[in-house]
Amino acid sequence: MTVELLLILSLVVFAAAFVQGAIGIGFALIVAPIIGLMRPDLLPVTLLILMLPLNSLVGWRERVHVDWNGAKWITVGRFAGTFAGLWLLAALSSGQLDLAVGWFTILAAGAALFARPFDPNRPTALGVGLFTGITETSTGIGGPPLALLYQHASGPVLRSTVAVCFLVGEVLSLIVLAAAGRIGHEQLLAALYLCPAVLLGSGLSRLTHSRISGPGLRLAVLIFAIVSGLFLILR
Repeated sequence: MTVELLLILSLVVFAAAFVQGAIGIGFALIVAPIIGLMRPDLLPVTLLILMLPLNSLVGWRERVHVDWNGAKWITVGRFAGTFAGLWLLAALSSGQLDLAVGWFTILAAGAALFARPFDPNRPTALGVGLFTGITETSTGIGGPPLALLYQHASGPVLRSTVAVCFLVGEVLSLIVLAAAGRIGHEQLLAALYLCPAVLLGSGLSRLTHSRISGPGLRLAVLIFAIVSGLFLILR
């Protein structure tokens, strides 16, 4: 990796870590397209490794606010969704998957604008976990369903719960990739070089995360979901 590329990716990773540390989502959506353009061979391993310390820090910082019951059922659904995602990868083209997930996400975000406030329960958590497992396995983006599920929750609950769910999913994904022999030296080295940017961005997010909650957080979540849906459709 050249010095110029390292600087560019470090800035992108820093900004993405700051955003996710502040609102609880957004890291993969920001980083994945840039790495995909500049060093596609680093995906998804480098991205998954970088998200381990990020989500560990966010989850630990606000650990007392984690919705453990919701996280449990999301994880159960996500485990099943992983296998459904693998099946979809074999059955559909990447373009078809992107279009389906993108339009679903935009429609869900639009419906959420008019939906009454609700608390996540077992059926919705299982469904979101299933859908997240499918989308993250097949497209690499799993944040919007989780964000929409907790859009009416407080900032600490959304950030901590989403971080815990992501962390479990990333560990599972890396185990599968390692078993398949898909983790290489270059990917590990790139993650090591970019890790300081993750830690710095996440650390600085402490200055703003306590101020982002309520209507402002919900608006950020819905905007994120719509942008991610558009990204999937257009790419």
